This record gives sequence, C-alpha cells and structure tokens, in this order.
Amino acid sequence: MAIKQLSLSAKMTIDGFMSGIHKSTVKGPGLEFSQYRSYQPGDDLRSLDWKMFARSDRYYIRESEVETNISIRLLVDASASMGHQDGAFRKIDYARYLAASLAYLGNLQGDAIGLYVFKDAGIFSMVAKQDFQHLARLFYQLEQITPDGTFTKPIHYKELYAGAQKRELLIFVTDLYELKQEIFDLLDTLNTLKHEVLVFHLMSGNEMSLDFKGYTTFEDLETGKTIQIDQESARAAYQENLKGHLDKIKNKMLDRRISYRLIQTDQPLDQALRDFLNQRNKLKT
Repeated sequence: MAIKQLSLSAKMTIDGFMSGIHKSTVKGPGLEFSQYRSYQPGDDLRSLDWKMFARSDRYYIRESEVETNISIRLLVDASASMGHQDGAFRKIDYARYLAASLAYLGNLQGDAIGLYVFKDAGIFSMVAKQDFQHLARLFYQLEQITPDGTFTKPIHYKELYAGAQKRELLIFVTDLYELKQEIFDLLDTLNTLKHEVLVFHLMSGNEMSLDFKGYTTFEDLETGKTIQIDQESARAAYQENLKGHLDKIKNKMLDRRISYRLIQTDQPLDQALRDFLNQRNKLKT
C-alpha cells in the first residue's frame, strides 16, 4: 500500500506541476521529422530536401528533433541525520517523495533512471533503465530506506563508476551533514566522472530557525553526543553562524561547478522540480 501511495503521490505531483508547461524540443539533424525551414548560407547541403525543391523551386532544410534522452542517477543520503524530524515529517520522507517525483518525471520524458542509496554499510545501487517495471522497483527501494549510522565510506564508492559511459545527470539528495568532509569528498569523486551534478540540500524549518518547542537537550543522530542549549539566548548567534555555514557551502559548490539548491522540508516540491528541468535542459544544449 505504501508503494502505491508513493507512486500515486509522484504521479499527482508531476501531473500538477506539468499542467500548463509546454514541451520544449531541440531542433537539428535526427530521426524524427520536425519541420522545414528556408536554406541559409552555411547550412549543411546534405540536409536539403530535394523533393521540396522540385515542388517549389526553393531550397528548404529538413529539420528533425534531436534525441536528448539521458541517464539520471538519483543519489539519496540515508545516514542517521536524515531521520531528523520537524513535526510529523522527517528529512528522509521529503527525500523519498522528491526522488520519486524526479524518477517519475524523468521516466515520463524517456530518460533512464538509476538509484544509489548511501547507507552506513555501503551503497545500494540500481542501474539506470527506462521502463515502468524498473520505476516500480525503484519506488519499492525508496520505501525501504531507513536512515541509520554515518555516511558511506569512500571504500564503497566503486559502485559509482559502474554503468554507461554516456553523459549523465547525477542528482544528490542530502542534508549535507558530515563529520570530516566526507560528503564533499564524495562530490569530488562525482566530479571526476565528468557528468553534471545537482545537489538538493535538505534542511528542516526547526533547524533553520532553532525552534524546537522548548527542548534544551539535543542529540547528534550520528554520533550520539548530546549538548545543552538555551534556544532563546543562542538563537541569534546560531542563525548568524548558520548563514555563514550556508554561504561557505554555496562557495564550495560554485568552486566545483555543481548546481546547488537549499530546500526547506516544509516547502513544496515545485522549485526542486523546476531546478531539475533547468539542469536537464542544460544537458540538451
């Protein structure tokens, strides 16, 4: 039942999001006919349509739609910090629905979709494929994710090098919580693959505002360490430090030429989906 709900939610999210958005295609030499246009000096003469010339005594270029399908790998952080909760909603829940919606949208556009889950003991991987049976299996695996332990160690990153050699879009959904630079080490590894990388950074509303309904004791979900905090007196300094931290993250992403988007888990998915479409359009050009 949970799998059906995830699938239905992804479909409803995408159908609602795509309502009113017109399909955009890239024109050029290809297999599927698109349109004719007048010949311009410098055009490839091999694209001239001589039958149209015979009928009209004018030169026309026959254009087709370029095949732009790509492979998309969804990378999901399943370390314990993704179990952080704001009200009844956890980061991993948001990540699950975001990944499902992106998978559904990619499949709808004819892209091959793969899934890589970063767990404490290693990486669970599903190679990228393009069919609805594969999509159903991907939804099933998303439902099985249970955040636990620390982030995956580099010894397991060999899984990332498997797969096709053509260009890919790697979408990493994470809260960017790290102990010793391990997530940015992963991003450096992803950059060596020469693919486009898009990072969705998840933070909850209570993290952003330091508003935990009167709690004074806080526990690190990955190390188990605890700390006592007076939220009222610490809030101003906390928010200032958080702003500096987020600015530093943005600069690190910029240095690595990685597309980055901070998302609060109490916000709708629309902006994340728009960012996905923008990044996919970059791969087409």
